[in-house]
Amino acid sequence: MPGIVVKPRSRIFHGHDWVYSSEVQKVFGNPEPGEVISLKDFRDRPLGTAIYNPNSQIVARRISRRKQKLEPEFFKRRISQSIQLREDSPGVDPNLCRVVWSESDALPGIIVDRYGDHLVLQTLTLAMDRCRDLIVDTLVELLAPKSIIHRNDSPMLKAEGIEERVELVYGDNPGAFVVEANGVLFEVDLLDGQKTGLYLDQLDAHAAIAKLAKGKRVLDCFCNQGGFALACAKAGAASVTAVDISESAIDSVKRNAELNGVEIEAIKHNAFDYLKHCEEKFDLVILDPPSFTRNKKTLNDAMRGYKEIHLRGIKLLEKGGIVSTYCCSHHATRELFLENIVSASVDAKRTLRLIATHGQRLDHPVIPAIPETEYLKGFTLQLTPSR
Repeated sequence: MPGIVVKPRSRIFHGHDWVYSSEVQKVFGNPEPGEVISLKDFRDRPLGTAIYNPNSQIVARRISRRKQKLEPEFFKRRISQSIQLREDSPGVDPNLCRVVWSESDALPGIIVDRYGDHLVLQTLTLAMDRCRDLIVDTLVELLAPKSIIHRNDSPMLKAEGIEERVELVYGDNPGAFVVEANGVLFEVDLLDGQKTGLYLDQLDAHAAIAKLAKGKRVLDCFCNQGGFALACAKAGAASVTAVDISESAIDSVKRNAELNGVEIEAIKHNAFDYLKHCEEKFDLVILDPPSFTRNKKTLNDAMRGYKEIHLRGIKLLEKGGIVSTYCCSHHATRELFLENIVSASVDAKRTLRLIATHGQRLDHPVIPAIPETEYLKGFTLQLTPSR
């Protein structure tokens, strides 16, 4: 089997499963992009098996510490293990969850989200994309879905040399249908919708913040389909305002509000501008923007963006008000994000006390040795009395 020799002190020797191009000491056997290769250390000792793509900055992603082929038995074993993990995870509905989460399930590049009888598949690495039909067959055997949508429209595909495509690969197009999460109804359109699916990683946070919302005036910025807004409205909020720049997202919020029999003022607006010019006060402000950065180079710009929304959001709080804010970028660490909130509170001349911390749901498991598997962090803080 062809392979690579990994340089000393590379991250793989500390438990990570990635090998970057700068960590390759030698390539042997002329491996092809998308091929399965062997990994060896600088003393010719085996490190396992990986999928290979020399055109990516991440040259190799380990799939096993032993010899392994991308064959039916491999996919059946790994996907069965990931399904069982969700069934055993407290608080996770195995019929509405992320069934496979890439490196966290030792299936680098494969993401599978389950919406009852319907699955959404992503294949974000070249080797796994070439195994798509085999993966689909395995999912059909194990989960017996009515449909599988292959939704490969991620910006990550470019680095792997994979063309974007969205297509139905099994069953019939389900069209728009309704799912229930934490007692809230959502309409989803997995194939044709501009805003598809749900943020499954945030379902726990939706429920947690809803417990704080009764009788409060709530502002949900970057609301997307309205996960936080709907949960708060169902929990008895006095009023809920939801803001997003996407017209399709706002339309989705309105449809979901009607489904749930609640009132939400859904506003199509740039959230930055809305926060800057809003003259209302709120008891609960929720800030859940899309990632402001996907790399280290733009991290400083991203933190300036977070600082601005934190400053504006804090200034809109009524006495004793609560701000709940989230970051979905791996590059912005939990510590850095909290520092950003503190800095904004200092500029706003307000003091905040921490009342809750948040992370991704258990169906998005974190492998501590692979920091990239942990990306979502959130903090809920309350204004203290004047000092």
